[in-house]
Amino acid sequence: MISVDRADLAFQLFDALPTASLAALPRFADYDRTAMDEVLDTAERIAMEHFQPHAAALDLNEPRFEDGKVVMDPQVGAALAVYREAGFFGAGFDREWGGAQMPETLLGAVNFIFSMANISTAAYPLLTAGAAHLIASFGTDEQKERFMKPMIEGRFFGTMCLSEPQAGSSLAELTTRAEPRSDGSYELTGHKMWISGGDHEMSENIIHMVLAKIPDSPAGVKGISLFIVPKFLIEDDGSLGARNGVALAGLNRKMGYRGTTNAALNLGEDTPCIGYLVGEPDKGLSYMFQMMNEARIGVGLGATALGAAGYRASLLYAKERPQGHLPGNWNPESPPVTIIEHADVKRMLLAQKAAVEGALALLLYAAFLVDAIKAAPNVEAGHDSRLLLDLLTPIAKSWPSEFCLEANKHAIQVLGGYGYTLDYPVERLYRDNRANSIHEGTHGIQGIDLLGRKVMQENGAGMKVLAARIMADVTQAHTHRELAAHAEELAAHLGEAVATTGKLAGTVGTDPRLGLANASLYLDMMGHVVIAWMWLRQAMAALRKRGEGVDADFIDGKLATCRYFFLYELPKARTQRALLDKLDDTTLAMKPQWF
Repeated sequence: MISVDRADLAFQLFDALPTASLAALPRFADYDRTAMDEVLDTAERIAMEHFQPHAAALDLNEPRFEDGKVVMDPQVGAALAVYREAGFFGAGFDREWGGAQMPETLLGAVNFIFSMANISTAAYPLLTAGAAHLIASFGTDEQKERFMKPMIEGRFFGTMCLSEPQAGSSLAELTTRAEPRSDGSYELTGHKMWISGGDHEMSENIIHMVLAKIPDSPAGVKGISLFIVPKFLIEDDGSLGARNGVALAGLNRKMGYRGTTNAALNLGEDTPCIGYLVGEPDKGLSYMFQMMNEARIGVGLGATALGAAGYRASLLYAKERPQGHLPGNWNPESPPVTIIEHADVKRMLLAQKAAVEGALALLLYAAFLVDAIKAAPNVEAGHDSRLLLDLLTPIAKSWPSEFCLEANKHAIQVLGGYGYTLDYPVERLYRDNRANSIHEGTHGIQGIDLLGRKVMQENGAGMKVLAARIMADVTQAHTHRELAAHAEELAAHLGEAVATTGKLAGTVGTDPRLGLANASLYLDMMGHVVIAWMWLRQAMAALRKRGEGVDADFIDGKLATCRYFFLYELPKARTQRALLDKLDDTTLAMKPQWF
């Protein structure tokens, strides 16, 4: 049984972040510290009792395509029924539509708990919430009542349908078409691929958010529109009608996330596929970016949760597994030590702790920015938070997907030969996490998004906000003798990163191919700087907790892990910047025929 580290989660929420202060805002007035703890208690109980027990079984018994339907382990639907009864489907939505209006920061912690327990089962409500948020933001009141409200209630599930077999991530190449009908609806034809949660029998209906092109719309991404496409049509009285023409063509078998159906869908092949336009024509991609950005943060959170699950499993094993003697003890008759005593095992556990707790700090910080934006009295008041969230989103998605995957690799290594057997969960967790560098845009796409778009928004305003907030914490850290050296190091890295960003951004403006050739490396470099910032914030919070009766080992563990990150991980960013500053064209100049 993999347990949640509630002490660390509470520290992240209420010491490293001022999450409890959200209760002072009218929107979140019902969520004081006691209420938040009760929510976390409920989430942990449901996750441990209903989600985690079937995680391994799903991996061995993935959904099957039989007679045109999905056949899957009934424990998934049973767990989600408990989740629905607890009100978690609508947790983050406004009360006027039946939601619980929960702060995003608290909801992020809840999602972390469920994803740690069973990422495959947790994926269904996360996808549903993202689809429902799209309708909440851009749909009509009638669409909200007909489609969104049952999603908030957990009766309807949701998906996002972007990719197509021939296009992958290149949305400009979409071929799905939407022909207008006389009643104002549209008839869609086309094929969608890799649709997570694309079909199953667990909910009354599935609401697909589909990108398609209307005839005579502009070419490329400027001509994409967004449509609601239900699995079952809905009558005027809200009851389910006929099966819509969105048909399951088959299921993709996957390396991980095996309990989450991954579907190929045919639209309008044998039966007309009816869809309903969301918002204005040709603005679908801009609308869908809301769900994609939300999903990117969700992917980062899931990657962090999987890294945390592997860390907790390997830590427990290392504390219990006796093997070997420490260097200097050559007496073969002395009892073996537990492997956590060996320095290299400590190194691997430190690497996991640094990645997982650093990434969790970033994801919860991003969620806190969402709350700040929602609570802002006007657009201007939330401007800086929105800019910073935009900038951090590709990092929050990709850094955990890369380096919490590394944490899973270390977890396997800690267990040695047992690590790659089915007797322990760490090999499954690694396979699950491997998908996250691809989910919602590959690592390379996130790098291009960060360097090619996000750092250039409003003439680099987002980078200025980031730098100002980091330097504010650097200044505060200087008041702590133990952190002064770390503060100096972070300030130096930040200054160098800003200079490198300026150089690359200028090159992107004049020669995009050269400027973006090493965008993935830039993403990793910026990620390391941001995670170092997160660790400095945690270290300051840990020092504030000294003398308050907090477990001294917990505090010392935080400070030691901060030291590890600054000594072992952050220096890699300087090596990456040295290469970036050269504007090296090795990858760009490599010709296909040379491979």
